[in-house]
Amino acid sequence: MIEELKKELQSNKDDKQAKLLARFFKTGKGEYGEGSIFLGIKVPTLRKIAKKYENLNFVEIQELLNDKIHTYRFVALVILVSQYKKGNNNLKKEIFDFYIKNLKNINNWDLVDTSCPNIIGDYLLNKPKERVLLYQLSKSKHLWSRRVAIVSTLIFIKNKEIKDTFKIAKLLLKDKHDLIHKAVGWMLRETGKIDQKELEGFLEKNYNKIPRTTLRYAIERFVESKRKYFLYKNR
Repeated sequence: MIEELKKELQSNKDDKQAKLLARFFKTGKGEYGEGSIFLGIKVPTLRKIAKKYENLNFVEIQELLNDKIHTYRFVALVILVSQYKKGNNNLKKEIFDFYIKNLKNINNWDLVDTSCPNIIGDYLLNKPKERVLLYQLSKSKHLWSRRVAIVSTLIFIKNKEIKDTFKIAKLLLKDKHDLIHKAVGWMLRETGKIDQKELEGFLEKNYNKIPRTTLRYAIERFVESKRKYFLYKNR
């Protein structure tokens, strides 16, 4: 079945689009996506194809995740998320563990954002004591593990739990990578949909530590006067 999947993906490739995606996802030497190969297939098409192969086993999914072709890894994660959502508690635990073991292969922001809230975030939603994992990941030298730490909290936010997001965001304020700045800002903005006063309080306490990019993302939904206020304090 996996060979059929690969053939179908290859038959849908678009070389022109692949070149654009390679630049967009920074695949050049020394860039964060170095070495990844794109087939240039649009996400709706990838999801449609993935749906046909939802019954792949872990061995087959692992083969896709190990591949340098980014498109294969994306499809593998879409399949994994689908299996997780449909699975019983035992299968969800297996997928959670499998995902953690494969963090090195979940190595670009779209791969992280597509999968970690729906697997890591969902699994930890009703397991507050096990959320220590996210704090450990936030201290990792691995860029994408740090992004997983904060983006996984999106599921908590959607369930009106925002404390862990603020705590992990604070741990990541000194991070030097732009993709962490953006992810933290994004999650902070989402907390504001639940409790803007809490978000404002966090920004007031940490305004002199917050990267400018993070702040701009966080205050996107604020009225103009408040946006100007926090930008002024942060200059």
